[in-house]
Amino acid sequence: MRKYILVCGGSGFIGTHLIKKLVNEGHKVLSVDISNPMHQESINFEFIQGDLRDYSKCIEIMKNGPFDEIYQLAADMGGAGYIFTGDSDADIITNSALININILKCCVTFDCKKIFYSSSACIYPQHNQLDALNPYCEESSAYPADPDSEYGWEKLFSERLYFSYQKNYGIDVKVARFHNVYGPFGAWNNGKEKAPSAICRKVAEATNPGTIEIWGDGNQTRTFLYIDDCLDGVQKLMDSNFHGPYNIGSEELISINNLAKMAMEISGKDLKFEHIEGPMGVRGRSSHNLKVRSDLGWQPETSLQEGLEKTFHWINHQVQEALQTK
Repeated sequence: MRKYILVCGGSGFIGTHLIKKLVNEGHKVLSVDISNPMHQESINFEFIQGDLRDYSKCIEIMKNGPFDEIYQLAADMGGAGYIFTGDSDADIITNSALININILKCCVTFDCKKIFYSSSACIYPQHNQLDALNPYCEESSAYPADPDSEYGWEKLFSERLYFSYQKNYGIDVKVARFHNVYGPFGAWNNGKEKAPSAICRKVAEATNPGTIEIWGDGNQTRTFLYIDDCLDGVQKLMDSNFHGPYNIGSEELISINNLAKMAMEISGKDLKFEHIEGPMGVRGRSSHNLKVRSDLGWQPETSLQEGLEKTFHWINHQVQEALQTK
């Protein structure tokens, strides 16, 4: 069945891939974002440029409905260099909370039936992520709450906001906690890039032989989820009778040092590390997928090696293009 779908934050990394997937499946898509689309020239969808912090703009957008589904990806976010310095905490909380409150109020006004909300693994407590080799991020472990960033606190608040609207207004809410989604078309050089893109950029820009900078000692661990697997998990959630929250992530744990080594091997470069001070977040974080495997039958299929190869080659191309235009 062809659906009419609204994607909020459609010009972002995940939104860009999601819109392509939805259009290829034959759905009609309206995208809204404060920024113009990128990497979407050959995709047939509607676009409205607008600031979802403005309630009147949300009303204007929702009048284009009714929508069969809404994907709420819009947020003030970025990688560790943006989230964990503390310099943007007030903006992060205010901007994202305004967006979510406005969208949910409009969902009630325009009788929207189903909405997906993208939460984050940043909601998990610091005390469960002190051991780099044994982090614990099972869904129910979110409480007692103690996220390590204001970004995580806002995401946790917004989860409760969405489920409150489900309880009081009957909206079919779906919530997933994303764990470090990466891939081509993501931020790679604007200060908001996540670890895989930042590492790939550093390796691509480095002379051979040479050095790259790593924040901290590099022994902090994470798991990284390739974008195609992320969208598959979201679709399984949207097509189910479950609501979440569910972890949508990989369980392939790796240190930042070893992630950099993997990128170096892909590049063929002989590089050394220079460890410098920088925001690192928690010591270890890994998705815990027992619940999502049991309820939705989902698990990622793309290995980190495979996904990082695709990501590195895309970022390397961007780096080479940038050098040619100088």
